[in-house]
Amino acid sequence: MKIDSPPAGFEAFKGVEVFNYGHLPTAAAYCRRLGVVELVNTIVSSQMNISPGVVVQAMVLDTLSGRSPLYRIKEFLAGQDVELLVGENLSANAFTDVNVGRSLDAIFDAGPTKIVTELGARATSIFALNTTAPSYDTTSTSLWGDYRDCETELPPPGSVITWGHSKDHRPDLKQFMTELLCVDRGVPIFGRNLDGNSSDKTSNNVVLSKISSIMAKHGLGPGAFVYVADSAMVTEANLQAVDTNLFLSRLPANYKECERAICDAVDRDNWIHIGRLSETVTKGNRPCAEYKACETSVTLYKKAYRAVVIHSSSHDKRRQKKYDRLVENSAKSINDVLKKVTSVYACEPDAIKAAKQIAKLSDGLHNVSVSICPEKVRKRGRPPKNSPAVTSTRYRLICNVTQNTAGVARLKKLAGCFVLLSNVPIEGEVAMDSAAMLKTYKGQYGVESDFAFLKDPLIVNDVFLKSPSRIDALGMVLIISLMIWRLMERSMRTYVENTGILLPGWAGRSTDKPTSFMMTTAISGIMVARRGNHRALLCQPSKRPMAFLTAMGLDSSVFIDPCCQCIPIIPLKPD
Repeated sequence: MKIDSPPAGFEAFKGVEVFNYGHLPTAAAYCRRLGVVELVNTIVSSQMNISPGVVVQAMVLDTLSGRSPLYRIKEFLAGQDVELLVGENLSANAFTDVNVGRSLDAIFDAGPTKIVTELGARATSIFALNTTAPSYDTTSTSLWGDYRDCETELPPPGSVITWGHSKDHRPDLKQFMTELLCVDRGVPIFGRNLDGNSSDKTSNNVVLSKISSIMAKHGLGPGAFVYVADSAMVTEANLQAVDTNLFLSRLPANYKECERAICDAVDRDNWIHIGRLSETVTKGNRPCAEYKACETSVTLYKKAYRAVVIHSSSHDKRRQKKYDRLVENSAKSINDVLKKVTSVYACEPDAIKAAKQIAKLSDGLHNVSVSICPEKVRKRGRPPKNSPAVTSTRYRLICNVTQNTAGVARLKKLAGCFVLLSNVPIEGEVAMDSAAMLKTYKGQYGVESDFAFLKDPLIVNDVFLKSPSRIDALGMVLIISLMIWRLMERSMRTYVENTGILLPGWAGRSTDKPTSFMMTTAISGIMVARRGNHRALLCQPSKRPMAFLTAMGLDSSVFIDPCCQCIPIIPLKPD
């Protein structure tokens, strides 16, 4: 807001612009620390008056603002101090749709993946990220529209917009896929868009073929990191592509070796107690899951691998339903057979023989018990006069079906089990025990939460572009936005761990698990006045926003200094 006609007595304020930035200057400080503008300008050649790097940083901040659609960048910047946010004193009118579109085209030609990979390497170096367990996964993004010209238009490395397996459960819509390789609380260090019909098994193979070169940029060679992926990674081709690298995945349940390993572990009952992994104590009817593990091995494609059977007290719902159906079907099949069995016999030996056959219906889930009850019956016809009725003895079988408590309890144990597959050694410098393997695999949730960020309509609006090349370039912008978002959150949590100082959370309570979203709600309403190149805070930030600024390695100068950069918060090394 610019004051052009101040009221009487306030003439000194003429020409003063007043801004309410919110949290955007903090994100800009992290962009500057990574050198987003300079890196993009170095990789992307352009003859435009506005540099591609500035456009990318503007789009990143617009993405993190969560308020305006990405196709209205000019309108977004119209009410902002452009110089403070992107480092150049430009007019908002410079960010027209034409200029933004041409910048995205130039980025695609230069290779969006190069930019993401280089920024990932910088983030690792500057913020001392733990890259020893990179996690990989993919997701799909559904698009509204026909995109008739987008299925064969683009050569590699462009993605194809088409129908495929929709992880959004929208098979009626065309889509593209996004892959991410993340480290240390979900910070992406590699990512790109893929064809809408890409297979997770194939994309894992491609990444495995280049994982050594990717991690070499982070100073790690084969054996120094563990590639973590979901069960789609387990194929013959992918296991061969692993080569000398270490990996950790989940053995798919459709492998016979998976069922064998689980049954063997349950029958041996030789578990290693792990306990709970959740850092947050739940209340009410949802207790934290307790884990235990059993070491074993499996053979896949004529090669032995380490397998760790994990049992969770919070049963896998899908497997539990499967075993519930087994119990139900067992009772039904036994009762169906009993309905067809003859229940009355004329002689005892036949009744005994039939009872033995019926008892064999017991199947481990249900026990069938049979009792033979003799009963007197009068023979047919008129009884003799003045004589007792002539009777004969028949033998009736009474069957009782009861649930096998031990057998059903075994099924419940089976339902709570899954198998971790790995080639990580049990002993040596890079060894991991069962608990460490489970914790490392559980870190995969960071990638899944990243996908939630990329699809959150409050963070990222619906994709508005029609050209696959520009959608690929936009994918790079979104991954950079995610990187900044995660680095801010990681810095806050590292600060809490280093200092033990809690940050203001929800409902006035302190928290040791601050989030970037908490920060955005805390840092709001900070007003800055600008006249020419001079900026001043109208009032100093209160205690709550200052706590978050300090935790992110910033101070109040971030709102008035276009060159302000964050001070990286580095985790303390254990003694």
